Amino acid sequence: MLQPLEAGRAYRTCPESPFEFRSTAELVPLDPLSGHRRASEALDFGAAMRPRGFNLFVLGEAEHLTHQLVLPYLKARSARGEVPPDCCYLHNFDDPSAPRQLRLPAGMGRVLRGDIEQLVEELRVAIPAIFDSDEYQNRLQELKQAMGERQRDLIEAVRREAKEHDIVLLSTPSGFSLAPADGDGMMSPEAYEKLPKEDRERLEGTVEILQRKLQQAIRQMPRLAHELRQQIQTLNEEMLQSVIAAPLEELEERYREQEDVIAHFAAIREALLLHLEVFVEEDPEIPPEAIFSRCQLNLLVDNGPCEGAPVVQLDLPSHQHLVGRIEHHVHQGTLLTDFSLIRAGALHRANGGYLVLDARALLQQPGAWETLKRALRAGEIRTESLEQAYGLISTVTLEPDPIPLEVKVVLCGERQFYYLLSEHDPEFLELFKVQADLDDELPWGDGSLDAYARLIATLAQEAELPPLAPSGVAAVIERAARLAGDQQRLMVQTRPLNDLLAEAAHWAGEAPLITREHVEQAVIQQRRRAARIYELSQERIHRGTVMIATQGAVVGQVNGLSVLELGGFAFGQPSRITATARPGPGQVVDIEREAKLGGRIHTKAVMILSRWLANRYAPRGALSLSASLAFEQSYGGIEGDSASVAEACVLVSAIARVPLAQSLAVTGSINQHGEVQAVGGVNEKVEGFFAVCREAGLAGQGVILPAANVPHLMLDAEVREALAEGRFFVYAVTHLDEALELLTGLEPGEPDAEGGFPQASLNARVAARLDDFRRALKRHGKEDGAGGEASGEEGPGHED
Repeated sequence: MLQPLEAGRAYRTCPESPFEFRSTAELVPLDPLSGHRRASEALDFGAAMRPRGFNLFVLGEAEHLTHQLVLPYLKARSARGEVPPDCCYLHNFDDPSAPRQLRLPAGMGRVLRGDIEQLVEELRVAIPAIFDSDEYQNRLQELKQAMGERQRDLIEAVRREAKEHDIVLLSTPSGFSLAPADGDGMMSPEAYEKLPKEDRERLEGTVEILQRKLQQAIRQMPRLAHELRQQIQTLNEEMLQSVIAAPLEELEERYREQEDVIAHFAAIREALLLHLEVFVEEDPEIPPEAIFSRCQLNLLVDNGPCEGAPVVQLDLPSHQHLVGRIEHHVHQGTLLTDFSLIRAGALHRANGGYLVLDARALLQQPGAWETLKRALRAGEIRTESLEQAYGLISTVTLEPDPIPLEVKVVLCGERQFYYLLSEHDPEFLELFKVQADLDDELPWGDGSLDAYARLIATLAQEAELPPLAPSGVAAVIERAARLAGDQQRLMVQTRPLNDLLAEAAHWAGEAPLITREHVEQAVIQQRRRAARIYELSQERIHRGTVMIATQGAVVGQVNGLSVLELGGFAFGQPSRITATARPGPGQVVDIEREAKLGGRIHTKAVMILSRWLANRYAPRGALSLSASLAFEQSYGGIEGDSASVAEACVLVSAIARVPLAQSLAVTGSINQHGEVQAVGGVNEKVEGFFAVCREAGLAGQGVILPAANVPHLMLDAEVREALAEGRFFVYAVTHLDEALELLTGLEPGEPDAEGGFPQASLNARVAARLDDFRRALKRHGKEDGAGGEASGEEGPGHED
């Protein structure tokens, strides 16, 4: 008979003796990537590759990756990188709807913005002052006076000529008129009529000639007015040039190596001269402030304070947060915008460095994934709204110059996102050519304890928690092995470890060090908070609502073990599995499958079980059997193959009419040769059945599990204590025959050369019962043997 496991094999204790420190405060912090050599090499490679498309996807738990591993790594690497240029936008005086982008050496953008602001402030005061100055007013008056004299001279010339011919030039409200003179005044009509006819004709001819000359003089007035305006314009330009020339020339000299800046200064000069009337007229159509605002610089990204390449981490990677936005303001009920309302996005801030994104968050934002791909594919950033990008609006808005993009994007996310994107998005692998796959677990070896202790010390230090004593470190390592579900592996996901350390620090209170007791108390409280459903399940079993037997022996009934996981908390619970057997056409009915409660893996396991049964007991002929399997009082889905050992045992029991010990629960998977294979959740399964037996009274109950799962055992202290005292047992089996012997107390028996089994063996009883089934089928006919039962799968066929 197979012997139970020793209690020492059900748990791996971490010794404190290798730790030479008194507290983790003495330990040097650990590089978070030190245990992830493959992923670290991938990050080095991806970060160093300059060609387009070599962006990175880091596979693992997103939050853990971003904050604990990726950001520290990139910040350390970026410190050695070059600081990218500043990113700015300028007003386009030729096309205001298309602002011009400007790239400047890091830090120069802030200086240039200050210089332009100072220039504008100076001009804002100096320009009105120059046009209010006495010099300007005097010169303006001189121009107007000179032009007035020229206009008067034209009229006076006509007046003098008229006087010589006894004609007087009169000025009336409606204009000028010519009339015969009488001394210095106009001749009366009566006197005019008394003149001889020859005199009247002479006067009329003279008036007609003078009228034409007067009209010629008057026609010259607009030309003279235009000439005056030109003179005033020239004067205004001269005065304005006298104000703006010196400061602009000074700035042009200062930025002579920046051609785009020099071009902007030239555009400012031209715009000011073009809008002279704004500064001269009392009520201009465009206020002076509008002209000055066009001169300003919109400093989108200031990289002056940076030391190395930027590292940007974006928590909400929406379309606008990636490529920026164009804001609007309301003026008289109308939405207006200009270049100064362009706002930077994460791609602008990360340009020349690294952008870290959570893959899940990115895919959840409408249009964000396509926006990122478009920017990476084109190598430029286009700041536009999502409606513009998809052509959903036709409103006139800005179309800023695209900004050249050179960024390394690092996506962090679960493995499923990487594989799904690889499968369904043909552009994904073209843009993210490097995968950095982090390990979820690290080996637990003698050489790894110091490194893991340093990892724990680093996490505690970053969270500003008290240091740990060696016993506390040992307890955390043991808990990490339990979370990994393996005595040879340690879980390295920092979120559960951070939570454990924080809770242990809480229970430590004012104690200077976190010890084993504090860590174990944190684990107990974690389980207690999440155990409501588990306790309800145990209560139903204890009250008999859910029927689970832990004593005696029953034919066709066995205790299977399953694991439920709710909200990150997993617990095991036993399930009663039953079987029936009668003569039939070699079929095993999976009731769970017929009820559409069984999953594909469970269905496969039942099919493997039926093949094992046929191969074992009917190697040369047809199997005469109609059997059924069911999980009693199970109303949800059944999935997985971990119950196939229990199902095989209960099926053999039903065929041979041999009772199975109800004090044992079974878990494990089998193959077609009856070999027992490892399954998951063995710790939870053992503890779940132990809890049921404890409530019913421990009396030597136990669990049968695969021998391959023994290295995965990290059982609770209460279970280990019961194992050590012989009140509970764990049996590790490698073959189905070992489980059958434990459950029935009978030796299975090996077949001889002719396929026969030893007398009184379990297999002999099974073979004898199947022979009875075969004879019954022959007596009553094949149709009656079928019994009209539904078949869960195709059987091996009828015997002739």
